[in-house]
Amino acid sequence: MRPGDTVAVVSPSGPPSAELLRRGVERLEGLGLKVVVGAHALDRRPLGYLAGDDADRAADLQSAWCDPAVSAVFCCRGGYGAGRLLDLLDWDAMRAAGPKVLLGSSDITALHNAFAIELGVPTLHGPMAACDVLAAEEGPEPRTWESLRAALFGAPQTVQGERALVPGRAEGVLSGGNLSLLASMCGTRWQPSFAGRIAFLEDIGEEPYRIDRMLTQLLQAGAFDGVRGIALGSWVDCGDPYPVLEDRLGGLGVPVLAGLPVGHGSPQMSVWLGRLGVIDTESCSLAGIVSDEGQAR
Repeated sequence: MRPGDTVAVVSPSGPPSAELLRRGVERLEGLGLKVVVGAHALDRRPLGYLAGDDADRAADLQSAWCDPAVSAVFCCRGGYGAGRLLDLLDWDAMRAAGPKVLLGSSDITALHNAFAIELGVPTLHGPMAACDVLAAEEGPEPRTWESLRAALFGAPQTVQGERALVPGRAEGVLSGGNLSLLASMCGTRWQPSFAGRIAFLEDIGEEPYRIDRMLTQLLQAGAFDGVRGIALGSWVDCGDPYPVLEDRLGGLGVPVLAGLPVGHGSPQMSVWLGRLGVIDTESCSLAGIVSDEGQAR
């Protein structure tokens, strides 16, 4: 992206705080971006946990993506609801609009996965416009902010992890996101597959036995067949997830890097999904390789 580009901010999932959204828009404008906010971004009916009707949220998302003046679509927040939009989007029209940037995380994993399958475009897993790490009153969290700037305007930064569950080095297109969302898409036309890829996983507020259940579901669905490596992000309020992560993933025979500050919590580093990445447990790092050849197809 370049200064002067137009960004559309939409709410495909839950309703954001109006104050956080206002500050988030100001922060994005401070990057030299022009920001337009979706017509239904602050809606709350009919269900309080959704940012308005499914049809309205889908219309905001599709209109922004298909607008030739818009270079990027940034999501306000996660929560729940993005998966309800997948059957309502005109994928042919969105495909015809060409590639642009989609930014979001958490519940937006449903869109990351579907955009990769339907549109074949890389998407950016990172902090959202109306979340504390960008829109807190005292300013954005510094590492989060710098990582987002680098991912949008330059080369993504290398992200440092904390530990290796299985040693080794792997290269492949990075794919995945929130574990709960990935498991929920099993059995749908957007079922995840990590064949030939590096799987990225993170979650929040899940007990280890529930992490076990979701990983088992993905394993039994064949999602990890042919995976090249696994990058594990944050596990906020998940107790000690590492014994179950090692138990369920350690037998795949691929490198497993853990403790990456990507997902929930603070900081939230930005990583490109659908582009080549390298995990190296010796340096405990995940590095992105930005090139057209690394783009998911």
